[in-house]
Amino acid sequence: MPVYTNIEDLRRRYARRTPKMFYDYAESGSWTEQTFRENTSDFHQIRLKQRVAVDMSGRSTRGTMIGEDVAMPVALAPVGLTGMQSADGEIKAARAAEKFGVPFTLSTMSICSIEDVAEHTTKPFWFQVYTLKDDDFMRRLFERAKAANCSAIVVTVDLQVLGQRHKDIKNGLSAPPKLTARSIANMATKIPWGLEMLGTKRRSFGNIVGHAKGVTDPSSLSTWTSEAFDVSLNWKRIALFKEWWGGKLIIKGIMTPEDARHAVEIGADAIIVSNHGGRQLDGAMSSIRMLPSIMDAVGDDIEVHLDSGIRSGQDVLKALALGAKGTYIGRAFTYGLGAEGEEGVTKALNIIHKELDTTMALCGETDVNRLGPHNLYVPKGFEDPTVKL
Repeated sequence: MPVYTNIEDLRRRYARRTPKMFYDYAESGSWTEQTFRENTSDFHQIRLKQRVAVDMSGRSTRGTMIGEDVAMPVALAPVGLTGMQSADGEIKAARAAEKFGVPFTLSTMSICSIEDVAEHTTKPFWFQVYTLKDDDFMRRLFERAKAANCSAIVVTVDLQVLGQRHKDIKNGLSAPPKLTARSIANMATKIPWGLEMLGTKRRSFGNIVGHAKGVTDPSSLSTWTSEAFDVSLNWKRIALFKEWWGGKLIIKGIMTPEDARHAVEIGADAIIVSNHGGRQLDGAMSSIRMLPSIMDAVGDDIEVHLDSGIRSGQDVLKALALGAKGTYIGRAFTYGLGAEGEEGVTKALNIIHKELDTTMALCGETDVNRLGPHNLYVPKGFEDPTVKL
């Protein structure tokens, strides 16, 4: 069996086991991929402050996210097409998250439906929705999430139009995958993946097909998707979603202090500082660079989380020390899922947790909730996104 000591080990195994179109879907950004790269490289600019002769016993990584107890302040981010990375992937990831004690967020564009995941888990999970034009479909999504006992809705607000991802276009990305000479040749080299996919009935978008008006097959799904997103979205409509849902609401895709204040004003329970993993606006700042100015703008008025670029427990610690109450991993758990299914997701979580715990100890901290700027060396100008580093 392979020995995995870090998330990169899982990524390499994932790359060997998963068809190219799905690997590229996860491991890419829009246009030049500048923001995709800087989401991770900007973490490297922040250094850690080592402390010694401190009692490191009795350490705890436990915390809360939107009032829910978590084994560590890390949630699984909503990732579309997870069920094409590994058969029934959303179910596997949700089960791993539940056993570990961290939140799982199901994407609207998942392969397994809300009902599928609810049937195979015992604790509430979170459900992510896009800002779509179809009021009837949106209302029914919320009702389905309530019926599945979801404890929070995550509204993604940075996808009114789709950022161009060159690799997805060139690969002809679809679910189920289109059978071309090129895709067949590549999938023929991924025998374990193919055998798993043959053993499941879930190969299309479970929350859309059969639920959205007129969407009965991949062809009609493509038409629906191209017309579904609400380009006229405004904060009034986001507030309406909160009213329809009636429960805890997290807004994902906040990248400026101004938008963070808008989220406070409509009464959101939390925001996620996120640039969609560098998959939307290429050339946008990294999430970690925008976190300090957003924290300055909202203070304790709203719970702040961070997504995009986290590949280690050290990255988690840096985000928490800069003020985030929680963090999200998307690609990191996807690597584990593609590498070894549910067990691989658990391994990804264990890696992140061990790195967080060990780094916390070496920084002289025993409680994840007491992390702060005093644990870091932050480059001059890092907190000001107008400064070139």
